[in-house]
Amino acid sequence: MKFFYLFCLLLSINILSVFGQQSPIQKICPPHWWIGMENESLQLLVHGENIANSEVSIKDKSIRLQTQKVENPNYIFLDLTIPKTTKSGMLPITFKLNGNEFVQEYELKKRQPLWKKQGEENKKKLNSSDFIYLIMPDRFSSGESDNDKIEGMNEISLNRKEMYDRHGGDLQGVINHLDYLEELGVTALWLNPVITNDQPKASYHGYAATDHYSIDPRFGDMEIYLELVEECHKRGIKMVMDVIHNHIGNEHWLFKDLPAKDWVHEWDGFTRTNYRAPTLFDPYAADYDKDRMLNGWFDHHMPDLNQSNEFVANYIIQNNIWWIEHGQTDAFRMDTYTYSDPDFLIKWGDAIFQEYPDFGMFGETWVHGTPTQAYFHGNTTLQKEFKNKMPGLTDFQMHYAIHKALTENFGWTEGVSRLYYTLAKDFLYEDPYNNVLFLDNHDASRFYSVVGEDFKKYKMGLALLMTLRGIPCMYYGTEILMKNFSDPDGKVREDFPGGWDGDTMSKFTKEGRTEKENEAFEYVKLLSNYRKNNPVLHDGKLMQFVPYDGVYTFFRYSKTQSVMIVVNSNDKEIDLDTTPFEERTKGFKSAKNIVTNEMLSDFKTINVPAHTTLILELQR
Repeated sequence: MKFFYLFCLLLSINILSVFGQQSPIQKICPPHWWIGMENESLQLLVHGENIANSEVSIKDKSIRLQTQKVENPNYIFLDLTIPKTTKSGMLPITFKLNGNEFVQEYELKKRQPLWKKQGEENKKKLNSSDFIYLIMPDRFSSGESDNDKIEGMNEISLNRKEMYDRHGGDLQGVINHLDYLEELGVTALWLNPVITNDQPKASYHGYAATDHYSIDPRFGDMEIYLELVEECHKRGIKMVMDVIHNHIGNEHWLFKDLPAKDWVHEWDGFTRTNYRAPTLFDPYAADYDKDRMLNGWFDHHMPDLNQSNEFVANYIIQNNIWWIEHGQTDAFRMDTYTYSDPDFLIKWGDAIFQEYPDFGMFGETWVHGTPTQAYFHGNTTLQKEFKNKMPGLTDFQMHYAIHKALTENFGWTEGVSRLYYTLAKDFLYEDPYNNVLFLDNHDASRFYSVVGEDFKKYKMGLALLMTLRGIPCMYYGTEILMKNFSDPDGKVREDFPGGWDGDTMSKFTKEGRTEKENEAFEYVKLLSNYRKNNPVLHDGKLMQFVPYDGVYTFFRYSKTQSVMIVVNSNDKEIDLDTTPFEERTKGFKSAKNIVTNEMLSDFKTINVPAHTTLILELQR
């Protein structure tokens, strides 16, 4: 690893003048590129003292070069046009500054096929056949201790007893437990951001980037990250990268030496976003509120990027493409999607899909109300100006509905009726199957606590997660009954027991789990693997029936399969008359309970225990 880092460092600063003087260039972004891209244009951001005063030239006449300057003389932007016929290798770029000549060797690589380590069956984009597992790397497992503290970084804390200190989890720790994820039935791994976050406080969560092109050394390095991706691909697990377009950390080198005043949104004093997404489409919205929504800062230490600045937009877009090519990334989860500039999001989506038409992605939409959520979806029946291409969203509306279904008493719009009414609004989407379903995450209360540590309700929620339309996502530890409420959020970001040397027990093993924890783990494992092997739960149609008396029934069906799901939210068992469901049960003679393997030879009446989600595979 150390050799790899040294090589990258030397490559990035790599230049001595013909007179033996050191180059003033400190950064070039992207650090390398590829030939054969659909978009032949590349914009290099070059950072160095007074570098804007340079004369820049390229001997290769097939590559066109134009230069652009901004307010800060420490930046110059090189616009290159690289024909697909260009040969891979090192491209010499000559800088003449103050009578000295410097030659920067810039590497143009040959493209490698994406998903090269996966089998043919895994080449599809992230889709509704997947089961995502979300990990906060600092809190999952420590695979090596020599990266726990990195001298020279702003935060060198290491205290597992402190909620907001670093705990030492890393990428090697994730690699060490991929077999555990594979056993659980996981097909996609989403990591909270692992790029460098050299912030002085709470840097563990990763959402205040200070370098977009490097792995945080406390997690490992680029070599170990690429090893993780390769090991995932060997197991048929896709890699989901968490990207943040809305903001950066205030220790980011670009913020500490701004290329231009309008690189970020500046206010007379600190101004926080109002977090009000409806201002973007509200016909009565004030311009002030809309401006504050989009351009206010997310937090004091998170400067808001001005994506209407073309240099900022290119920087973000090229960085994302770089991670797809270099990091063999299979999908993006886009943080704070609703806060980014809408015109930029359209441009970003066009650029990504130009290069990768089948790329998977979903945006975070922590909003209230299905119309508000649907506004940000790329496939919508709404008439709107925001014609973006985001194929999927974090489905907070189904998240709320599942919680209410299991914690509210039944009523006309309460309890399990919430599920019915939420799904009924799917007409707002052209394809809601790319939405990501979840019971909890790194910002939300642990699901087991939400349902009052009621194991029956916990299992009901898991069954809904695995059978409703969309892509199910599980937060690390939900499968072993980790609990706590998100006030403050650090309580839902506790360490996975057994991830550190010296832990008294390991929940990664059957022996280290309690009887109930093993029952929970085995239940998740059973449902996820059943789902994996039954396409009807991936892209099968969904038909739901109006809930009555606290009972909600829906079907997932195709030409060859049909699965009946019955949710009994009552505190007593019921005998369910299936006559109202003949539209979907006609032609089927029996049913199998996929949890107990019990066969029902006659299911005209079905006994459903209290607080149970029953999953029945209908058979002819």
